[in-house]
Amino acid sequence: MTFLIIAITGVVSFLALSNKELMGKLLLSPYQVVHRKQWYRILSHALVHADFMHLLINMIVFLSFGLAVESLFKQLEANGVIGSATFHFFTLYVGGVVISCLSTLRKHKDNFYYQGVGASGAVSAVVFSSIFFRPLDNLYIMGILPVPAIIFGVGYLVYSHYMSKKSGDNINHDAHFIGAVYGFIYPLLIDPKLIRVFLSQLGLW
Repeated sequence: MTFLIIAITGVVSFLALSNKELMGKLLLSPYQVVHRKQWYRILSHALVHADFMHLLINMIVFLSFGLAVESLFKQLEANGVIGSATFHFFTLYVGGVVISCLSTLRKHKDNFYYQGVGASGAVSAVVFSSIFFRPLDNLYIMGILPVPAIIFGVGYLVYSHYMSKKSGDNINHDAHFIGAVYGFIYPLLIDPKLIRVFLSQLGLW
């Protein structure tokens, strides 16, 4: 599923980056969604990116964590804890796309000029699901500095909240924050008893 999502996102993003009309039809425009009922944009905006670097970073992060979360879900499926691992991974990703943009729709529904692109909300959801299951694994900031995942997660949320309030850098920090929170609680939506997995990793169960 991870490879399939990357392939589809890569192809659509490449096409949109060379076709402004296609980009305009797929990007997130809260005004168009709310006032012209173009609801498909809630999903399609995750398939297009601002530039090749934006696409590359999102897909590299998604590849790294997506494969890990898929593997974790497959283990849960094999142990009879959850149903289809593929279904839950798909729901995690697509749910991250949708839920992470709801705040943006509310904030900018009357702003004709606001536009958003990218799968960052969904990628954040996948990263934080990984943190839920492996909170003490090291994540490497800039590929060099090792930081326990749970510490990185807290720092990421604090930073995203701060930058959302500050604004001005053309990055949708709300989507990052909301996607991350959704991804962290998603395992509990599957089965609240999975909290034991998180707590046991921290030595609290």
